[in-house]
Amino acid sequence: MNLTLKVWRQEAPDKAGAFKTYTVQGVTEELSMLDVLDVLNEELLSKGERPVAYEHDCREGICGSCGCMVDGVAHGPTTRATLCQLHMRTYRDGDTITLEPFRADAFPIVRDLIVDRSSLDKIIQAGGYISVRTGAAPDAHAIQVGKQFADRAFAAAACIGCGACVAACPNASAMLFTAAKVTHLSEVPQGHPERTQRVLNMIAVHDEQGFGACSNHGECAAVCPKGIDLSMIAQLNREYLRAMTAEAS
Repeated sequence: MNLTLKVWRQEAPDKAGAFKTYTVQGVTEELSMLDVLDVLNEELLSKGERPVAYEHDCREGICGSCGCMVDGVAHGPTTRATLCQLHMRTYRDGDTITLEPFRADAFPIVRDLIVDRSSLDKIIQAGGYISVRTGAAPDAHAIQVGKQFADRAFAAAACIGCGACVAACPNASAMLFTAAKVTHLSEVPQGHPERTQRVLNMIAVHDEQGFGACSNHGECAAVCPKGIDLSMIAQLNREYLRAMTAEAS
């Protein structure tokens, strides 16, 4: 089948960008969106034109680095999938697909479909870890964790930090991302010693990086490729109130 791609092209962060239209022919249904971009880039290179810049790594839905907006939806219309898992069987011959980068002040555009998501890394650096003594690893059963807590922690740890939640939120909030990281560590005993300071530090950096506040629209959870539940934001709020109370006492 033949597809029309409207792709956002931007040479550099300080340059103006615009959509450019391309036609890609001979697309088969098993190709992913990244494969289609590869086909397009080969054609552009053969003409001596600059290829479309886009980020990717695993191409297995693990890293989330390939994320961009597809027809206004983060990662595209396929639920619980990253861009590399969006296959052309979703489309029909003659369809037009619009690709643009994630839009958020905290995600400045680097080039074309690539954005700088280091602001998420800064949130992790503020508290998304536990401090432990180095040495031999303890036995797996040395600290027992209830199944309900382990399951909740595991579900939160599934977050891959792709930033789709930020791109989908009308406030460009990273609360779902932050909530997943806080919930992951607050559910296990190893995370409790730093529990209070962790949430305060991570929320502070979240705000410093220019992310918006959560207003419970729910778009973040709707586009999350790993199905991070909206209830984790409620848990983040509880953790934050708990920490504020502890600080005040």
